[in-house]
Amino acid sequence: MESRWVQKLADKTIKKEQLLHKVKENENLIPEILKGTSSSKAAIRYGCGKVLMDLSEQQPEKLYPHMDFFIDLLESKFRILTWNAIHIIANLTRVDKEKKFDVIFEKYYGLLANEYMVTVANVVGNSGKIAVSKPYLTQKIVDKLLTVDHISTTPHLGQECKRVIAEHAIKTFSVFFHQIERPEPVIVFVKQYLNSPRKTLRVEAENFLKKWG
Repeated sequence: MESRWVQKLADKTIKKEQLLHKVKENENLIPEILKGTSSSKAAIRYGCGKVLMDLSEQQPEKLYPHMDFFIDLLESKFRILTWNAIHIIANLTRVDKEKKFDVIFEKYYGLLANEYMVTVANVVGNSGKIAVSKPYLTQKIVDKLLTVDHISTTPHLGQECKRVIAEHAIKTFSVFFHQIERPEPVIVFVKQYLNSPRKTLRVEAENFLKKWG
């Protein structure tokens, strides 16, 4: 049976923003929201996922005790929950005193081999937060992101999707480029997109090189 608060999401008697406010006021509601992600009702499942994602952005310390839950959620059969988990874990690295992320580094970046563009793009797009939170992982993160050049195409990840991912990578590199000790491979990576058929990717590459090249 759904708890009273998460049921309100399904009934549309409370908005996600309102529920987030309730959770911020009362941390005892967090277990209910976590449980809500396994609801059979999509409105509850994804509503709770969004509330948790926003909470991790604003008050990561409140969700850090539940980090293992989100690590498990990376393997969810529901792709949206996996995307939520990717975001949440990146946000929790800001308060990761126990270095839990370090332990699952390969698991997290293993998602770069996922068949869905949005999954890969989420990992790439959230990597800047992780590098800023954990600067000692900078080179390892750079090495992972440089591999997006070589990811395989799938029915859900075509050549244009790869360009979108490359655009995300360039934006992410810009977030923490100042702390990259060996920047040359990143510059080479970006330069190859100066003549991309995707206009926004070309512009992103040009702007990056004006700033950092």
